[in-house]
Amino acid sequence: MTDVADKSLSDSELKTPPNAFSRFKRKRTDEYSSELGSFKEEIKSMLFKQEQDFRKILNDIKQSNDCIQSSVTLLTVQNEEFRKKIDKLENKIQEDQKYIILLEDRIEDIQIGNRKANFELKNVPKKASETKEDLIEMVLNLSNNVGGNINKPDIRDIYRVRGKKEGPQNTPIIVETSSTLLKTDILKMSKNFNVKHKTKLRALHLGFRTSEDTPIYVSEQLTARGSRLHFLARDLAKSKQYKFC
Repeated sequence: MTDVADKSLSDSELKTPPNAFSRFKRKRTDEYSSELGSFKEEIKSMLFKQEQDFRKILNDIKQSNDCIQSSVTLLTVQNEEFRKKIDKLENKIQEDQKYIILLEDRIEDIQIGNRKANFELKNVPKKASETKEDLIEMVLNLSNNVGGNINKPDIRDIYRVRGKKEGPQNTPIIVETSSTLLKTDILKMSKNFNVKHKTKLRALHLGFRTSEDTPIYVSEQLTARGSRLHFLARDLAKSKQYKFC
């Protein structure tokens, strides 16, 4: 009897309870669920953090773009203002240039009018202690030698142009006559003299006894602009080998 009871007890102890696997399985499932929940929370937290970071980056980019846009707008406005100022200055410069040209033309006309009765002698040797009387005597000698008709009262003024350097220089002598006709006559006579005589006009024809072979030139007194045009014309004629100019 005792053996039978022991045997039954041993069998009951060794026999697995019918819901043991269910409890184990439920325990494992709960663990997985807990881990999965934790993983999901970590993912959510990570995604949330990334989203916040992205939002911050996007916000920074937006602010930067706004600043750039503001700067571009400001530069555009400033550029437009500068363009208007430049246009205004260019227009002012053009107006000033036109006015300067107008003034230069008026000055040129005035100078031409003031010099219409003048002629000049070039390359005339300068005498020591030269006086106006000396210059007048030169012009009278020139007139006599070329067949002109200039008298002392016909000379309104006469002077030698001051040189840029110190010391004696053969600077031009300006002769202001009483009329344009008189000036034209002496220029014509001087030109004819050089055409007819092999020995061109020289200091001897002005009354010099020293340096008498120095060539002299009689020409119209030109303005600065006229002198420049005359020089360019002569240079062009020389370069193109024009015979009659």
